[in-house]
Amino acid sequence: MKTAEDIESYLLRIGVAYEQIKPGIWLLKLDGTDNFVISIAGPVVVFRVKVMDLPRADREELFRTLLSLNTSEMVHGAFGLEGDAVVIVHALELENLDLNEFQAVIDDVSMAISKQYPVLARWSARGTAAAAAPTQT
Repeated sequence: MKTAEDIESYLLRIGVAYEQIKPGIWLLKLDGTDNFVISIAGPVVVFRVKVMDLPRADREELFRTLLSLNTSEMVHGAFGLEGDAVVIVHALELENLDLNEFQAVIDDVSMAISKQYPVLARWSARGTAAAAAPTQT
């Protein structure tokens, strides 16, 4: 059975800077994303990043866009709603998790954010999606 130590080992092996918030919860320090969290929830590893705050208006079109992106752009994860925020969430079974799968999820989420930011930015009130916008290096 995989453990929190395996997750930390994967983070070290792929060279991702991170901070352990508490046992079983890590905040990744990635370019363009300052709120990418990995957590262990029972037998599942959850990858979550807040993309933007929900706008007050024009939500129906945003929801339609998110559902379309889920079917066309997201491989295993999905855009979703959490409170008043749009998030991307992936979940993998901890027991069978391997390094390649772990890396693929981080890459998939990072790519979705950078690729879809121009699409989602139009709903971003006062630049709330800017935290998810890719930074120029």
